[in-house]
Amino acid sequence: MCCDGDCRPLGFLLGLPFAFLSLIISLIGIVIWIVGLLLSCICPCCLCVTVLVEMALELIKAPIHVMEWFTSQIPC
Repeated sequence: MCCDGDCRPLGFLLGLPFAFLSLIISLIGIVIWIVGLLLSCICPCCLCVTVLVEMALELIKAPIHVMEWFTSQIPC
């Protein structure tokens, strides 16, 4: 057993289906991010596009946040 580090295989395995769902959401976030970047290049004065790009970046990071949360919830 590896109880001294961050090795929690049960949390990792339980989190895989949810990480897959958030991976799909992150793909949507990538599309939103690309469209937002193109719109911000066309009209840099739009503040709402910047908020849209920031939201898309959080969607892209979603699988990592989900896996970290699941592995932290399962005790060693």
